Amino acid sequence: MSYKQPRSVQVVIFTETHARREYLLLRRVAGHGGFWQSVTGSVEEGETHAQTAVREVREETGILCREDELIDLGLTNTFEIAEKWLPKYAPGVTHNEEVCFALRVEKREARIDPSEHDASIWVDYRSALEMLFWESNKRAFAALARLLG
Repeated sequence: MSYKQPRSVQVVIFTETHARREYLLLRRVAGHGGFWQSVTGSVEEGETHAQTAVREVREETGILCREDELIDLGLTNTFEIAEKWLPKYAPGVTHNEEVCFALRVEKREARIDPSEHDASIWVDYRSALEMLFWESNKRAFAALARLLG
């Protein structure tokens, strides 16, 4: 059996106009929690964190980007893996390390994968913090806000 690596990425996607900054949120399908989040995903065998980020952005939003467009947020979240997901990891693995990036894009519709997400929305920072479910997501959004000023 091939186990998932306890390494993942998060990518906060945002857009800026002269008037405002907005963030892209994706809603997980009900069977996977039904919560709002940013782009996240597990590192696959042989991938760097940046390669994973580029792949996950494409898979989850349809947005194409390059590694050199990613903004390293200088943040790595470590969190306990939810009990229902533990069987996907090797025995004894209980925590995941998530390296956080951001990506500035032109505002557009996300092309979401209906097996993972059922909605996407662009919102301001305050709304994003209210809607986000995971503390790890909120920490990445806060890190980007500090970076951008």
